[in-house]
This record gives sequence, structure tokens and C-alpha cells, in this order.
Amino acid sequence: MRGEFLLEIGIEEIPASYIKPALKSLSETFSRFLENSLILHGPIETFATPRRLIMTITDVTLASDSRTIEKTGPSVTSAFDSSGAPTKAAEGFARSQGVAVNELLRITTPKGEAVGVVRKQPGRPTIDILSESIPELMEKIYFPKTMRWMDLDVRFVRPIHWIVAILDDSVVPFKFGNISSGSQSLGHRFLSPKSFQVKCFSDLRNALADQGIEIDFDKRSAIIRDQVKTMAEMENLTPFEDEALLEEISFLVESPYPIMGTFSDEFLELPASILITCMKKHQRYFCLQDSGGRITNRFIAVNNTQVREEDVSRKGHQRVLKARLEDARFYFREDRKNPLFSRLDALKGVVFHSKLGTAFEKVERFTNISMTLADLWAPEKKPAIERASLLCKCDLETGIVYEFPELQGIIGSYYARMDGESDEVSTAIREHYLPTRAGDDLPSGVVGALISVADRLDTISGCFSVGLIPSGAADPYALRRHALSIIQILIHHQWKVDLPWLVDHSIGLVESKRSRPKGDIKSDIMEFIKTRFVNFHSGKGFSLDLVEAVVRADFTDVVEARLRLDALCEWEKRQDFETILVAFKRMMNILKDQNVEELNTELLKEPSELALSQTLESVEAGCKTAFEQGNYSVVLETMTELRDPIDTFFNSVMVMAEDLEIRKNRLALLGRISKLFTRIADFSFIGSTAKTF
Repeated sequence: MRGEFLLEIGIEEIPASYIKPALKSLSETFSRFLENSLILHGPIETFATPRRLIMTITDVTLASDSRTIEKTGPSVTSAFDSSGAPTKAAEGFARSQGVAVNELLRITTPKGEAVGVVRKQPGRPTIDILSESIPELMEKIYFPKTMRWMDLDVRFVRPIHWIVAILDDSVVPFKFGNISSGSQSLGHRFLSPKSFQVKCFSDLRNALADQGIEIDFDKRSAIIRDQVKTMAEMENLTPFEDEALLEEISFLVESPYPIMGTFSDEFLELPASILITCMKKHQRYFCLQDSGGRITNRFIAVNNTQVREEDVSRKGHQRVLKARLEDARFYFREDRKNPLFSRLDALKGVVFHSKLGTAFEKVERFTNISMTLADLWAPEKKPAIERASLLCKCDLETGIVYEFPELQGIIGSYYARMDGESDEVSTAIREHYLPTRAGDDLPSGVVGALISVADRLDTISGCFSVGLIPSGAADPYALRRHALSIIQILIHHQWKVDLPWLVDHSIGLVESKRSRPKGDIKSDIMEFIKTRFVNFHSGKGFSLDLVEAVVRADFTDVVEARLRLDALCEWEKRQDFETILVAFKRMMNILKDQNVEELNTELLKEPSELALSQTLESVEAGCKTAFEQGNYSVVLETMTELRDPIDTFFNSVMVMAEDLEIRKNRLALLGRISKLFTRIADFSFIGSTAKTF
């Protein structure tokens, strides 16, 4: 028989950003548990509002499947002596399993025959298994932070007020902290706070829907989107598209009710980014624009309940927003009394890190790196690059950034433009912070992209130089994100650079700060960036063995590594790829631990070795220009000409000949071929499942 399982955890308001990962964790935790408990079930669905997490599982078997448990003990030779009498090892194992020695069975294992016990464990009622396990499973639900309350010995994201747990119309009894499970749920905190009886999921869903509570996030989000859009259209306005804000609000309300408000036109003197930040970040309001795309003095707030007096609620929202905007206007006007560049000297009083000096020192360092890179990639833009480098951190000393830290870079860009700086410089100030997260846009301009690389490389070099190295999941200075950003920007712009040289230059700029040997710092940074390269590309769908094969061959230039990877991925699709790979791996196995000398063509006598040598010379000549141009697809196609001569060589001669000179020369021939192949990748690693980074 099968039934439905319903779990509802009623809690105090959960932070909006915690809910989505919690639902994923809830589903995965119970899915693993049911599988391990041999409880069959149908689909698992999860729902949430700010004060409840809900899970329903259909077609749950009401008893777990029976299972056969096999316990193996000592080997037969250890369990019985030469006369067949049981040893102390056999007696001890039998005693630990609660059986007599004569009940032990002989079981075949990969290591040979052993004594053992086989038992059939009957299935158990699912309700009993759930009753025992749910408290532990609840504590496994992932939240970024959990808490204790009262004097209870349990942790959860917020204090729990009720728990509904029902399997096939029966309450699953258990206790979590001071709350016992039952069949009583609670409605909206303000509209209908009384408890009500629940028998199944549809009961719960319908009862909450009657109170205006939509438990499905996607539907609640769609309701809010439609409400806001309709309200805005009544005034010939449209909301700014903001999926992140919509998601946050959808997890902040159970019963959405929007209200439109206004603020004084006077505040429209502020840059749009300041207005949007005041409304979005601090108040969670939707900003509205006119038909020309200009921000207006209207906003829409979404309440968590229908209000009796809309005008009172509207005035409340307007009053709070006005205070925010007045603060912003004050700081904005104060900031505009002095040009942005005048704040550069003030960065001498801003500590970047106690071990790495001030923000001014950091600006000096990455400006140096920027100008070095400009010589390589954009010498014609050196004036703009230097100016933007010196300006890009100046807004740290503005009142607006002090009040609204999330506007760092954005407000600096506005102020620079107001000061008459070029569009290229102003844009670079904003864009050098990009990308800010996974999937974010890259800098659109060369100046901003170049400064972004320089700034991030300085941060990595500085932190590694003083021992601030990421470990495990801990990465307080976002060095992994910085390395990924550098990789993405270099590949996007096809900027080739000798990475060890660049890292060495960057480390040299923190010479007076470093507390570790320079060689260790350099090797650690190179390995760190290489690891990010592997992880980034394997996460993008590239085969892990191909990515690692490429970086094992050489990782001194990010762009070159990517070009070799692209060519190798395309070459792998050849029908004869496996045969080429087998030949190369055979060659590498022979060369392993061999001291390879220079090839002496005069010692080549056999037709197959002569043919292989001649083909090799032709291939090397054909690859020379392609290597210089970075055209690795042509290189690989040209190297394919070696396949048949290599096969013939292996079939015709003994590489490890008795004649020492001939043996060394044949190894030298193979070594020269290997040297050509490994300019692309370490082919011996292709097909490996080992993950070394």
C-alpha cells in the first residue's frame, strides 16, 4: 500500500535568501534518506513562504522493503585450524553476531573465502522509520546560519512554532525541541492567525489559498509580477525589470498586496542609480520608468497583507523613503563640492589590509600593473588606462559610498563623468569591478577590462605574499572569484601573456610586504590559477581529462591553453582518435624512466624507422608555422600523418634492441615525436578519471 506524506515546518520569518537553498536541501535530504531506508516513493515537491517550509511526497510505501544483510568476518583459514576446529577468531565473530559457530557460513569475497552471517531483515512500517528519523533530518537542512533558542539542544534557521507531519491520514509522531508534530497548521500571521486541522496536502493548500496565501513560489512570483505591471500601466508607466528583486519580495510575503507611492520631484536631481538603490536595496520597492525609459518619482511597495487604509500605508512607505532620499541627497551634494580626483590622496588613510597597506598603495601597485599590460595590449590607450586606474578607487572616500557601499564604482563613474572625464575613463571606473559574480557580464571596454585584471592580480599576489591563502571553503578575500575573472577576461579579449612573468612582476610590487619566499608565492599562485582554469572549463562541459591533459603539458598562457583545449576537443571527435591515442600512450610507456638522447639519423637503418624519421621531419616543418600562429587545429591534423608510420615502426622493429646504440637512437626518435605531441597536451592523461586539482 502507498500513501501521501506531508511535512510542514512553521517558523518565524526566514531570511529571503535562505529559502531557495533550504528547499533544495530539504528535498535532497529526504530523497537520500528514503532511498537508504528502502522506502519507495513518487515525486517530491517543496513549497515555501517566509514562515513555512512545506514538502509533500506522493506514493510513499507504508512499509520499507525487506533486505538481506551480509556480515563477513575472518578468512576461513583464520577461522578454523588445520583440524577444522574453530579458532578464537571464529568464536569471537560468532559471539559478536549472536550466533553459534556452527551457524557461520562460508562466503566468497574478492579476497577469498571468509566466514560470515546472512540475515534477512524484514521491512518496517514507514511511519515508525519517519518518526525516529525526521528530527535528525530536519537538522541536516542547509541554512547559511542556524540558531538555538530557549534552552533547547536543537538548531534551526529560526525558532519553530508548529510542525505538521502526516502519512496516509495518520500523524507521524516526533518531537523537535519543544514542538511536537501534529495535524494543526496556522494561517496568515495577521489575517488568520488561528490554527486549523490538516489531513493531507490538498487540505493545507486549499486552506491557505482561502486566506490569500499562495505557497508555490513560481505562482506567487507571477502574481506579484502581474499586480505590479497592472498597477504601473494604470499610470502609463512600466517597472524596471529586476528578477532578483522579484524573487526576494516573493520570499518576503505570503499574501502580496501592492501599493503605489510617490516622492518629491526634487529628488530626481540624484543619479538614477542612487534612487534605485534607495528604493530597491533598502526598501524593496519596484522603481517605475516612463515611456522614454527615464526613472520617475513613483514606486510600488508590496505589503504582506491587504491593508484597511491604503492611504495610511502609502504615507508610511513615502515617509521612510523620504528619509533615505534626504540622506542620499545630502551626501551627494557634499560629494559634488570637490572633484573625484581630489579624493585620491585621502586613500592614504584607508587601510586595504593591515598586512598590505593602504588603499592608496594598492592603487599605486595595480596602476603599475595596468601600465605594464597596456604596453602589451593597448599602448594607444595608456593615458586613459592610467587616469582610470588612479580614479577607480576614489569613490571609497565619498559620502554616497559610505552610506551605500553597493554603489562603489557606479557612483565613481557618475562623478567622473560630471567632472568632465572621458566616457572611456568613466565607464572603466564602473566596469573594472566586473564580473562581480558567476554569470555576470564582463567589462565591455578594453580600459575597464585591463584594469580589472591588474586590480585582481594585485589582490591575489598581495594575499598570497602574506599568507592569506584560501583553504577549503574559506575564501574571505574572494581570490577564487578574482582568478576566474582574470581567466575569463583574458580569454574574452584573446590577450596573450606570459603568466609566470606577469605574476613575478606583480609579486615584486609587494616586496616590502611579503612574508613568504618569493618562489613559493609564485608557484602557489600559478597552481591556484591553473586549478581555477581546470574547474572553470570542466564546469562549462569540457571533458576533465582533456582540460587536465592541456594544462599538464603547459600552463604559462591562459589564451594559448584555451586554444589548445578547443583544438583538442575538436580533434577528439575524429573516428581514428582512439588509435592515435593508443599509439601515443604506448610510446609514452616505453619512454617512461628512460634517459632520451639526441637522435642520430645515421644510425637509422630499418625501413620503418627511416620512414618514421622522414615523416617526422615533414610534420615538424608543417607544424612550425601553425605553432607560431597558434593554429593548433592545423598542428593536430598535421601530426595525424604520423599515425601509420608509428604503427608500422612498432610492428617492424624492437625498440628495446640488444644493441645499446640502436636502442638509444630508437628511444630518441620516439622522444622527438613525444616532444612534438606534448606541445599540445599530455596525451597519456587523456581517458584518465583521476582528478588531481
